[in-house]
Amino acid sequence: MYIPKYYREEDRQKILSFLKQNNFAALVTFDGEKPIATHAPVEVVESESGWTIYGHLSRANSQKKTFDGQEALLIFQGAHTYISARWYSEIDVPTWDYMIVHVYGKVREIQGDELYSVLSRLVQNHETNTSYRLEGLPQDMVHKEMKGVFGFAVDVTRVDGSYKLSQGKTEEERRNIAGELEKRGDENSKKIAVAIR
Repeated sequence: MYIPKYYREEDRQKILSFLKQNNFAALVTFDGEKPIATHAPVEVVESESGWTIYGHLSRANSQKKTFDGQEALLIFQGAHTYISARWYSEIDVPTWDYMIVHVYGKVREIQGDELYSVLSRLVQNHETNTSYRLEGLPQDMVHKEMKGVFGFAVDVTRVDGSYKLSQGKTEEERRNIAGELEKRGDENSKKIAVAIR
């Protein structure tokens, strides 16, 4: 991904937080003829050896045939929004501000207890204020449902973060842009306003 130096985000803790907050990623692999993409819920796990991203897709998805240790790309899309040139102090053209991270790594299949753990953590991470857990369900049903999914892990080798947040504008223009985005009121605009500030 092309990233101008002033948009490059290199703070690994900020990126890790971004990945965890935007954990519905596009997984892109190559089948020998063309790229294939699947959008999937994922979990990022940090260890001493680096980051691993875990997820799953439908066992019927033919993309699983490309999970043979080849390089994969995961695209994590954050907030993004149109920036009107009316908000600048000088005549200019409009633009688009966004936050996006591309993650590269070797993809491999996971199954059995490892897949169960991934699915259990996924449920737990999204049911934080409830007692609902995968372990509380009839386990024969859970294992039957697991037969329909294909688990994967991506051992991360490279991370590219691009946060385009009107960095080329003056502080006054950036405050004005953030204020106008807050007035607009949609979720993407509000999130970009916070990031600009």
